[in-house]
Amino acid sequence: MLISRYSAPDFDPYGDNRVDEPNTLWPAPVAAGPVTASVSLPGSKSLTARELVLSALADGPSLLRAPLHSRDTANMVEALRALGVSIVEKPGASEFGSDLLITPAEELLGSTTIECGLAGTVMRFVPPVAGLALGPTMFDADASARGRPMGTIIVALRALGVDVNDDGLGALPFTVHGTGAVAGGAIEIDASSSSQFVSALLLSASRFEEGLDLTHSGKRLPSLPHIEMTIAALADRGVTVASPEAGRWVVKPGSISARDVDIEPDLSNAAPFLAAAVVTGGTVTITGWPESTTQVGADLADLLPLFGAIVTRDGDRLAVAGPERIRGVQLDLSTGGELAPALVALAALADGPSEITGIGHIRHHETDRLAALAAELNGLGGAVTELEDGLRIEPRPLHGGVWRSYEDHRMATAGAIVGLAVPGVEIENIATTAKTLPQFPQLWTRMLDEGTAA
Repeated sequence: MLISRYSAPDFDPYGDNRVDEPNTLWPAPVAAGPVTASVSLPGSKSLTARELVLSALADGPSLLRAPLHSRDTANMVEALRALGVSIVEKPGASEFGSDLLITPAEELLGSTTIECGLAGTVMRFVPPVAGLALGPTMFDADASARGRPMGTIIVALRALGVDVNDDGLGALPFTVHGTGAVAGGAIEIDASSSSQFVSALLLSASRFEEGLDLTHSGKRLPSLPHIEMTIAALADRGVTVASPEAGRWVVKPGSISARDVDIEPDLSNAAPFLAAAVVTGGTVTITGWPESTTQVGADLADLLPLFGAIVTRDGDRLAVAGPERIRGVQLDLSTGGELAPALVALAALADGPSEITGIGHIRHHETDRLAALAAELNGLGGAVTELEDGLRIEPRPLHGGVWRSYEDHRMATAGAIVGLAVPGVEIENIATTAKTLPQFPQLWTRMLDEGTAA
């Protein structure tokens, strides 16, 4: 049995893939010609987070095969271990790290502090779990994450009978005073800023004494596929989520079945690599592409052809061949906002104007992504206008310069996409990609060096 690296006090979430120091500028490689490469990716962040929480609340041990090992998942593992859950690494077949064996605690215990880092899944998924623990659990995060909206989960927990002290801020830090049980019942929330609030409550709902009858009262609900992912993961563990009407979910009290789970590759992390084919007129193939999935990254197969790309499938290999010229798009991306940075980068290199809307909620991610994308592209000579719910991109000749990441992994990878076609782009803090893909700089360089498909 291996000792989990998550338990080591000197655990480095960047592993062997650290790129100098976070404040070092990383010269984005320019593509010398069409990129032709095959890329394998580590596990899905979204699926790994959900399966870790469900495994921690299950009725027995679960094994996660090929999970993601990144800063976000390290924070999730540490959070659950702080509540008494055993998580141990086991040898696995993935080239990106070991499998994880999760054994639930006989009794969840609080009296601890959980550091969320920059992980929205930790700061939103774990507080309901802490409500089931005995004792207070304080939640805090990196300074740049303390402004992320948390009021919805705080208000929801109080409505479910959990005492939460946030000093009236509706943000981190706050303390969940668990009593070992959550009453549950019928509540209304406004999850307009993030679907994670719905998923957070659904994941723990069957362990509430009265279950959960949850109604979303806001005008819109972003990223519905992520809620569908949560519901599917629960169904695979014997928990039925009924939806008697749109925006309402009902979960009866009961147990969560232990299960061994194969984690799919992260299809959202495939976005920059597939975008490289579009930018360079080459062909990039992602291996291990699932036949069916709840991941929003699967939408890339339908979205990239709008830019002129050709997408083909051969078994578990999805290939994107780039066009001679990138087309501008008119796109409602309300179901796949996490893909927006990569697609906006493509639009900035297109031969016509684009308007990408339905993504107002990404102002509340690691940074205000709409403002950040506009600022960085305009700083390189672009013409990007912020809309209430998106961006308008007028292509302009771009020049080199510093591309700020804002401690946001998807901003960093968007800069790498632009750098394929624009010499002199230097990305500040490429190491922030370790949040969900620690190997990004190495995989990116390998893709450009590969030359021919594997």
